[in-house]
Amino acid sequence: MTTETSQTLDRGLRVLKLLAETDHGLTVTELSRQMGVNRTVVYRLLATLELHSLVRRDASGRARVGIGVLGLGRQVHPLVRDAALPALRTLAEELGATAHLTVVDGTDALAVAVVEPSWTDYHVAYRTGFRHPLEQGAAGRAILTGRCKDIDNEDGFVATQGELEAGASGAAAPLPAECGIEGSVGVVLLSDVVPPEVGPRVIRAAREVADALR
Repeated sequence: MTTETSQTLDRGLRVLKLLAETDHGLTVTELSRQMGVNRTVVYRLLATLELHSLVRRDASGRARVGIGVLGLGRQVHPLVRDAALPALRTLAEELGATAHLTVVDGTDALAVAVVEPSWTDYHVAYRTGFRHPLEQGAAGRAILTGRCKDIDNEDGFVATQGELEAGASGAAAPLPAECGIEGSVGVVLLSDVVPPEVGPRVIRAAREVADALR
């Protein structure tokens, strides 16, 4: 901590991060132990966060992330989209394919930014707001690959054929973990196969988007 930062705010954010990392919630005692602060401090932090619906406590006293974070999350997507658009536009124009940024939404992959190429008459229609299971399609599979650090993915991207639309193929690369957003960048092509130059290009685009989000 420095003189320019707020210790209370820092602790409140740490509470939210710890709660976001667990599915079963945490007790005051558990939070106190993990944060290394007094239980009284944790009580005050939780009470303040509850006032803003950012935290909720069940009958047993376990704290979980509250529905208030959903309102904040809805405001994040436009910012993420705007930051990603330049890299996606370049990707779409270079490959003549529909480029997209996809993020996690529960158990689904959700497209939050889509750019179609301007110079091709035929390309896959892929709209912002389109969602599909994480286990299906290149975008979702790339996100899952990014989660599993123990899985060796030498290529650095995922390619699929016909999983979301017959006659279309896709390639996507996960966003680097350090950008703080769980997602992927990829393209959808009207082709039965993914050309060899596409994989390295979506990897580079994922890095470009991550840089824009920092």
